[in-house]
This record gives sequence, C-alpha cells and structure tokens, in this order.
Amino acid sequence: MAKKKILVADDEKMILKVIESRLKANRYDVVTAEDGEEALDKIFKVKPDLIILDLAMPRKNGYQVSGELRKHPETKDIPIIILSAWVRDKAGENTALADLYINKPFEAEHLLAAIKQLLENPGKQSRPNVS
Repeated sequence: MAKKKILVADDEKMILKVIESRLKANRYDVVTAEDGEEALDKIFKVKPDLIILDLAMPRKNGYQVSGELRKHPETKDIPIIILSAWVRDKAGENTALADLYINKPFEAEHLLAAIKQLLENPGKQSRPNVS
C-alpha cells in the first residue's frame, strides 16, 4: 500500500520540522510549505491525501487557503486539519472550512490520531458547500 501524502503549511520553521519528523517516523510522505501561496501551489501539484494548515501565515492565511481548496473539484474533498494558536472562538465560523481544529500547543499523539481518523474515514465529515 502506498504511503499517504500529507502537506503541512506553517510559517514557523521549527513547528514544520517537528511535525515533518513525527509524520515521517509514522511512515507518511510529507510536503511542507511556509506560506499560503506556496501551500496552494504544492497542493495542486502533489494532490496530498490530507492537509495541515496554520491560520496565521503570510501571503495567504489558512482561511483563504481552505476556502480556495473547497471551491475546486479536485481538492474539495481533501481532509483539512487547522493547527493554530488562535483560540477557536476567536477563529470564528471560518473553521467550518476544515474537518478538524487543533489548538497549539498540541500533543503529537493527538495530531497523529486525528490524521489516522481522517485518512481512514474519508468523506465522513460534513463540509460546507463553498461557492
């Protein structure tokens, strides 16, 4: 069985390295991006199985990235995890553009469990229709 590919987008290089290391140790292929524009470019090129997005990124934030992804037929069903230091209440309704929201700081085991759940149960989450 092919390895699942995960794109991680975060402007904090240390967080990228930590997540990338943990995911690779758990046998995932990992692609990283340091801003929203780079994330979108790589997502459309590599078609990951799952996306982990920070909200506060330069060039395009996580809301903008997830909104654009939900509009395109080829990316609208890719599971998205928002991983952000913003408090969920402050983040508001825009988190509906993701399948799951995890606050920073986060526990790696919690993130890995969430990834496994989303990859094993694609399409089970209710996603908004974005037009």
